[in-house]
Amino acid sequence: MTDTKTGRLKAHLMDSAAMHRAVTRMAHEIIEQLEPLENVMLVGIRRRGIPLANRLAETIAHCEGIRVPVGEVDITLYRDDLTRIADQPNVSGSQLPMDVTGKTVVLVDDVIYTGRTARAAMEAVLAQGRAERITLAVLIDRGHRELPIRPDFVGKNIPTSRTERVGVRVTEIDGEDSVALYE
Repeated sequence: MTDTKTGRLKAHLMDSAAMHRAVTRMAHEIIEQLEPLENVMLVGIRRRGIPLANRLAETIAHCEGIRVPVGEVDITLYRDDLTRIADQPNVSGSQLPMDVTGKTVVLVDDVIYTGRTARAAMEAVLAQGRAERITLAVLIDRGHRELPIRPDFVGKNIPTSRTERVGVRVTEIDGEDSVALYE
């Protein structure tokens, strides 16, 4: 299978059940490490971080009976390569359910690679207020960091080469849950 955006399929890494287990494990780690949860806010990084943040919130609510607020952040204006990606970037804005000041913010994304997206997301959150703490939850950590950023909660570590691509698909956007490796 070849996709013009991702390349030739090299391996299927996770199916729907494996993704569910990874999100459940991450939710339990968040509960254990960030209790009490009253000051915790999940913030999905647009695009696939948003459904993952919602899934984490649902799992936490199921386990603890506490609904952790979920927001979303658009990192477009905080990217360090903004001038290279578009003359007129499409910005949809951030939607946070409350003031981040004094809160523990858990940024949620599908894949961490260089760390630049996480850095931009931190800047976007801090532009909204002074969070007490910012942590990072990612479904896939593929390595190759260019910045000193490490996720606190990881669904799966997948060693990759720089030429490979990790493709995460979520039902809410793509119609299915899966993770695949492409050449």
